[in-house]
Amino acid sequence: MTTIHRRGVILGAAGLATGMLLARRPAYAQAPAGPFTLPPLPYAPNANEAAIDAMTMEIHHARHHGGQVAGLNTAVQGQPQLAAMQLDDLLMRLSQVPENIRTAVRNNGGGHANHSMFWDIMGGPGGEPTGDVKAAIDRDLGGMDKFRTDFNAAGMRVFGSGWVFVTVTPAGTLAITTKPGQDTPLMDGQRVLIGNDVWEHAYYLRYQNRRADYLASWWNVLNWEKIAARYAAARDGTLRV
Repeated sequence: MTTIHRRGVILGAAGLATGMLLARRPAYAQAPAGPFTLPPLPYAPNANEAAIDAMTMEIHHARHHGGQVAGLNTAVQGQPQLAAMQLDDLLMRLSQVPENIRTAVRNNGGGHANHSMFWDIMGGPGGEPTGDVKAAIDRDLGGMDKFRTDFNAAGMRVFGSGWVFVTVTPAGTLAITTKPGQDTPLMDGQRVLIGNDVWEHAYYLRYQNRRADYLASWWNVLNWEKIAARYAAARDGTLRV
């Protein structure tokens, strides 16, 4: 009996180790060939350790975002006009998408846009913005301290799964908004400066149910140079997702 028990423990441990290795391995191959592609992370998975652990980054990027790219490519198969559209144009014209695939395009396309933005604005040292972005935050959002407080509070008010965003107009005006699921302000014709993912898969491995701690830590990995570039692009009409 002892031998059988010990063998079972060894096999169980081996299975657990294999499962952990599989969980850590990026699954880029899951997205089928199609017009939409999964952008690579612009930094190493451990670049955001001040707020997000490497395993969460790998799983979130490869499995969640990769799965949304796959779902979007599947949805637009046989729809050459949709497949030829830029992602932001597709989401801004969601009402024109055939009803039988509209929900799939909304969920997967929205997730693709949201996550593409999300990876782009992180990988930095945190801190505070300067220049035009700082001036806009002071003017429209009451300064950096009030902005952080209000943004985090909005993120806490998202019930279940969703996102908290800062939108930006062509004139450079900023506003905080939230969306459920994988909806994006693009669906309302608005552009996104930054956004934080408050789905539990974005933070659960490190923070469990402590969303407030995740929201507070997230500021430590923002890349304000990238955000400044997005702000400039919004003002000159070249910002996409």
